[in-house]
Amino acid sequence: MPSNIMWVEKYRPTKLTEVIDQKEIISSLQSLLKNQAEMPHLLFSGSAGVGKTTVALCISKQVLDDRWQTYTLELNASDERGINMVRERVKKFSRYAGLEDIPFKIIILDEADEMTADAQTALRRIIEDTSEHCRFILIANNISKIITPIQSRCAVFKFTTIPEKMIVSHLKSITKKEKIKSDDKGLETVSDYSGGDLRHAINLLQATASLGEVSEANVKASAGLTKTKDVTGVLKLALDGKLTNARNKMIELIKVYGMSESDFLKYINRAVFETKANNISEILETIAKYDYRILVGSNPEIQLSALLAELGKFGKK
Repeated sequence: MPSNIMWVEKYRPTKLTEVIDQKEIISSLQSLLKNQAEMPHLLFSGSAGVGKTTVALCISKQVLDDRWQTYTLELNASDERGINMVRERVKKFSRYAGLEDIPFKIIILDEADEMTADAQTALRRIIEDTSEHCRFILIANNISKIITPIQSRCAVFKFTTIPEKMIVSHLKSITKKEKIKSDDKGLETVSDYSGGDLRHAINLLQATASLGEVSEANVKASAGLTKTKDVTGVLKLALDGKLTNARNKMIELIKVYGMSESDFLKYINRAVFETKANNISEILETIAKYDYRILVGSNPEIQLSALLAELGKFGKK
């Protein structure tokens, strides 16, 4: 039977050598850590679930050894994105006090790209003032949202999406350790649905394992993939100008069956090719437009409704 412990934590690497993929980045970081006192501030960028936070924690453990928890401050900047967080929590922790045979304190700011511009400006000054006894590791999905003065003060590492073969191989090793029955098709389905996000893949693997075995059917049931074909129906309704029906079906998929807005857009993008719709390039540009609007914080339900309304115009051409 699967363990109640979250597998993403149970199998999280504790050493840089255990990190999946990212070989060039790991090699560069190991070279930097040969002289820990001269380690620069670090900025990790890349999509979700590719190892950015894990690598930051591995560095902390390697540099600070058994005192890493005492001298490491880990914050999620998307939860506390304003200037008060920088002034109160970061500034207080970064003060020179209580250092015991360690080269410096470490502050890990996850999702730093969600910080406000004022907070980033305040952070830049703290980085400058505390560089002798503190190192920052900033983590961002979108590096373009990090102000240039901060980028210039960090060594930047861009993490890449993990290849499917590596994800499948890692998932297979977990199923063996957990003594869970699985087949290649099931593991490939987990990998395909995760889109290169290893954290998502492991979570989906554990959820599927609770159904008894990791098969394609169980993965689809666990991930809600059995309803993805209904997205094609939503697209057809929208193109036929049946906006109310299309919207009701879209709301059902999201509210009732738990499909995320981003997954809905991914599947409707795929459905465009499967249905061989006319004006395909214009439709894809429209989907991309609404994907961006949701990404920057617009109301998802309103934006998806507007998307369906705009798709109806293409069906009339």
